Amino acid sequence: MDSCRDLVYRFFKLKDNNTTIKTEFTAGVVTFMTMAYIMVVNPAILLAAGIPFGPAVAATIITAIFGTVIMGVYANRPFAIAPYMGENAFIAYTVCGVMGYSWQTALGAVFISGILLTILTIAGGRTIMCEAVPESLKYSFAAGIGLFITFVGLVNSKIVILGTETAPVHVGDLNSPEVMLAVFGFILISVMELRKIRGSILFGIIIVSLIGFVSGLVAYPEAIFSLPPDISPVFLQLDIFGALTWGMFAVILTIFTMAFLDTMGGLIGVSAQAGFLDEKGNLPDIEKPFLADALSNIFAGLAGTTTSGAFMESATGILAGGRTGLTAIFVAILFAFSLFLTPLFIAIPSAATGPAMIMVGLIMMQPLVRIDFSDYSEMIPAFAVIILMSFTYNIGVGICSGFVLYPLFKIFAGKKEDINPYSWVLFALCLLFFIFYPY
Repeated sequence: MDSCRDLVYRFFKLKDNNTTIKTEFTAGVVTFMTMAYIMVVNPAILLAAGIPFGPAVAATIITAIFGTVIMGVYANRPFAIAPYMGENAFIAYTVCGVMGYSWQTALGAVFISGILLTILTIAGGRTIMCEAVPESLKYSFAAGIGLFITFVGLVNSKIVILGTETAPVHVGDLNSPEVMLAVFGFILISVMELRKIRGSILFGIIIVSLIGFVSGLVAYPEAIFSLPPDISPVFLQLDIFGALTWGMFAVILTIFTMAFLDTMGGLIGVSAQAGFLDEKGNLPDIEKPFLADALSNIFAGLAGTTTSGAFMESATGILAGGRTGLTAIFVAILFAFSLFLTPLFIAIPSAATGPAMIMVGLIMMQPLVRIDFSDYSEMIPAFAVIILMSFTYNIGVGICSGFVLYPLFKIFAGKKEDINPYSWVLFALCLLFFIFYPY
């Protein structure tokens, strides 16, 4: 037993990262609990594309397991991987809805974009372009993702509601028991954070869930165990040749750009908050998590789901102390168990996970103080990133706006020397994104 424990400590370099197996386990549980919603939400969205719910649940889970294991073992980073929110809606409502393509063809486009990302990663292109990102934009990614996570948490917990007649967003019914429970959850987690209680987010999720069950506000799980859903209706059903048409060019470009930038923004943003970045604002060995992300995209298309990558909710586990790939391995194990425990995790209320996301968003806003707000050529692109991520409900749009505006405003300010030559590659890629994006 001791030799096995020592092997784990050496392989994941736990002592070098000042962490323990217990801490990594807690972090893995916290990350999983805050992102477990994807097992239900992603298939629910993909129903609009015609992808059957049960098989989509299985595809979502095994894609998360595949990518997260690679992230943990190969990259040794505490980032969990799962199908992205945003990309799934793009596939379901735009590609399959407005544009009329079949979900099989859409999955072919996901697979092709994964191949392109893998080639670019192995060639070192993603690392070069990532290092070309200005520091102010890197910190804006963290703050923007934080605001995005906060917004999602507010909406999921119904503290904020969408689409009212008087305004695009509006305060929810603060007198409803569900909203009151969510507000209590945020206060509870905040107090535990204030008292520096380790695992406060996990404890908050558990306590709020139990209160919901006992009070009758949340229905008890219909069952604890169930057999894994049948994946055969979607597994290997992608249409690669159908995606290799001129009409699908804009779709592939959009999926590729969103996956490329979402992962870049997510990795850098979460790493900036966690203190993983070096003195130049770069994430050491970033090509490893990039490759884990790229391979998971290939697998996602094969498995029967949409673009996947490093999840922003990984920040919750990092906040709980996760520092190595062992956190990711625990997340993957929990996803594997969830294949048999789907009814239990489905029952976790948004009133429990929403407050956790709000707290994570709050903490991720901290890098804002490192942006030079006295320099408008730095502030305006960073501001665009932060605001558009949330107000468009699309991380890729926010990131692209920053890459387009940064070199332009540097030229307008007479500071061309601040522009990294590779920034123009990102400028061109993002300009194409805006030109060809199927609005």
